[in-house]
Amino acid sequence: MALGGNPIFNGKNFRGATQAPPVPQAYGHNNFGQNQFGQPAYGQGRAPGQVMDAQSGWMSQQQNMSNDQLQQMYHRPAAGPSETGRMTFDDVIVKTAICLAAVAAGAAVTLVVALPLASLLMIVGALGGFVLALVNTFKKQPSPALILAYAALEGLFLGGLTRILDGMYPGVGLQAVIGTLSVFAVTLVLFKSGKVRATPKAMRFFMIATIGYAVFALINMVMMWTGAVDSPFGLRTSMEIAGIPLGVFIGLLAIGLAAFSLIMDFTSIEAGVRSGAPERFSWTAAFGLTVTLVWLYVEIIRLLAILRGDD
Repeated sequence: MALGGNPIFNGKNFRGATQAPPVPQAYGHNNFGQNQFGQPAYGQGRAPGQVMDAQSGWMSQQQNMSNDQLQQMYHRPAAGPSETGRMTFDDVIVKTAICLAAVAAGAAVTLVVALPLASLLMIVGALGGFVLALVNTFKKQPSPALILAYAALEGLFLGGLTRILDGMYPGVGLQAVIGTLSVFAVTLVLFKSGKVRATPKAMRFFMIATIGYAVFALINMVMMWTGAVDSPFGLRTSMEIAGIPLGVFIGLLAIGLAAFSLIMDFTSIEAGVRSGAPERFSWTAAFGLTVTLVWLYVEIIRLLAILRGDD
């Protein structure tokens, strides 16, 4: 997969990424067939009078400058990523914060309405968020509007889920928020230190484990819908290993997978910044982080609820 293996970045490769453009050279040192701005020279796309006028204007402007001014102009540092429309880490941070704010806004709605309406909004958010997650994943170019709409819908889902579980087990909502932030911070520190990387071997294990987890989740959901198991969390709480609910082991595995998905997100973002990806792909990076954080939060709050229910 492209850029770290995260499916969200797969197939995009940060299209349009190029190196920063060269600094214009002084007049008289341009390449053959081009002027100092990289534009066509005489007879290549413009009328002769237009080219000569442009060159004459530039030459007259140079003549009006002092030697010091010319030296300062030609010795200016090259434009950085932000000046050339390239993605930067700051762009990703800002846009991720905007996405998380949309998630928080959606969650706030479910916390102030009646519980039956909050439950309905939770279902709408889950279904709508799933659809928009697929749309944003397979779009070649990022759409800020669709990404923010996804974040708001996921906020409805998380808010409704939190309200229901927090009503059953008071305090799990706050604990899940703290747990999510803690895992994110630890994962980021480990990635920055170089101790954890998305190596090809680790990514193969991640894909195998994720497919296995997805198959289990699908079977569990079908059994709950058909009434084959009547436990609140299906097989997660109806089966035990050495007296410990199966959901505890599954939950720890899922949290580990979500944490490694963060590592792949960081790898993809780092690769995008280094390759000079266009600034618009910072929305793709923010979307990837938002998806992973939503997944991580769901797994943590479910694990906490299973542990509290087993008391």
